[in-house]
This record gives sequence, C-alpha cells and structure tokens, in this order.
Amino acid sequence: MMNGERFALGSLAAGCLVLGLKGAAWWLTGSAALYSDALESTVNVAASLVAWLAISFAARPADDNHPYGHDKAEFFAAVVEGLMIVVAAGLIFSEAWQAWQHPRPIGMPFEGIGLNALATLINAGWSAVLLSAGRRLRSIALEADGRHLLADVVTSAGIAAGMILAVSTGRLILDPLLAGATGLYVLWSGVRMISTSVSGLMDTAPEPAVMQRIKELVAASASGAIEAHDLRTRHAGKLTFLDFHLVVPGSMTVAAAHSICDRIESTLKAEMGHLMITIHVEPEEKAKRCGIQVPRR
Repeated sequence: MMNGERFALGSLAAGCLVLGLKGAAWWLTGSAALYSDALESTVNVAASLVAWLAISFAARPADDNHPYGHDKAEFFAAVVEGLMIVVAAGLIFSEAWQAWQHPRPIGMPFEGIGLNALATLINAGWSAVLLSAGRRLRSIALEADGRHLLADVVTSAGIAAGMILAVSTGRLILDPLLAGATGLYVLWSGVRMISTSVSGLMDTAPEPAVMQRIKELVAASASGAIEAHDLRTRHAGKLTFLDFHLVVPGSMTVAAAHSICDRIESTLKAEMGHLMITIHVEPEEKAKRCGIQVPRR
C-alpha cells in the first residue's frame, strides 16, 4: 500500500471518530449549530472515502489506455469532495432556517461543547498531518482533505464560542445565526475547492515563479544550443509535464544534441523531480529569437 493510501485510510478512521463525537454533542444539546458541525463531519467521512479510492486508482501504473498514468483521478476526487461540501452547506441552511422559525432551548451545552472541542482538536492535528503529507507527496486529494478539515476546525471553534455566548446571555436566536454563518463558510470552502480542482483538470500552468525557474535552469544547462522556445506545461496529479523546442547549430551531430538534452533533463529533475520532459530539437534556421537565449561560452 502506498503512503498516500495509508494517509487516506487514516483520514477515514479519524473522520469516523470525529463524526461520533460531534454526533453525540448534537444529540445531547439539540443545537442547530452543532448539527451543522456534525453534518460537515459526515461529509468529511464520505470525502475521505472518495479520496482513498482516487489515490488508490491514481497509484496504478500507466497502461495502454492511460499512457500518461492515472494521476488526474485525484483532481476528480477533489471536485467530488467540493460538491459534497456544497450539498452539506444547503442542509445546514435548511436546519438553520427551521431553528430560526422555531427557537429551541439548548440542553447540556457544556457537555456538548466539550465533546465538540475534543473532536476539533483531533481535526486540527490530522489536518496538519494531511497538509504536510499532501505537499510532500504532491497529492491534490490529500491537500483537499487537509484544507477541508482545517475549515472544519475554524467553524467548530466559532460555533463553540458562539454557543457559550448564547447560553450565557440566553439569546437562543444566536444558535441558528451561528448555523447560518457556518453554512456560508462551508459553501465558500466547497466552491473554492471545486475551482482549484477544475483548474488542474483544465491543465492550468504552474505559478509564474515556477515557470521562471524552469527557464533559468534551461538557460544555464543548455550550453552548446542556441535557444529554447515554445515552453508548455500542464499538471497531471503528482506530475508536471514540460515540453519545448531546443534550437541547435545545423552542423551539430545528433549525438551532441542528445547530450545537451540529457544535461538539461538532469538539471531540471535534480531540482524538480516531478517533471516529465519532452524536448524537440530543431536546426538554427528555426530560431525565433524570442524564447530562452542560451549564453555563449
């Protein structure tokens, strides 16, 4: 089993534990705000299951039908998770509206807040683990799960603070207001996650700073060539695909041009091991004089 799959299974186990704690907190109190928090944890469990399935599928080696591998499955998982979060936000709004129309007393508030606080601590610790693992393994599914849990931590903390205020002041109307505010934050989190994942599916280029570094490394390692132009990149899960044209003197042998390409690839992969590189060699009459100019030495 790959590391990513282990983290996804750990997330599923942690999600079930947190859901049990938050469900108990809602059952004790009857609070609409705690209901909204428990409902988001239900989404967390479903999302963790989707993430585990996607990471397992993405780990499959390339085959005849998927010659570039299966890594983009993680982007689909993140989109599905985002849609689940949006649905959860709608259910939260519905519960908040019912509680607004028919305010109800909050039973055993401090016991419920205590259970919710314990669940929040678990989420905070596991979200830090997932975000770190997601960046290290370049897993969009793990990062999406980590960001979702972090959003859950923020909303849980706000709900706990608001419930304490509602109980201490006797203003029961604060309960549905907190639930509605939580719903807005959850909705924003889901829409943001969908937007980020769709960008990956649409082959969005890396950040400008990354592209600039690629150009610098190509220029520094392409000694003997004339220029490089038409650089293109696209993301596919853990991998970033890079292709460009390398212009060399017309009299250069194939072996010499190949040696330059090998040097460029080695330099790029030494710093960016996730790159999959394709270089198209062209003679000097194909130079555009507008790409990466290689310093003469």
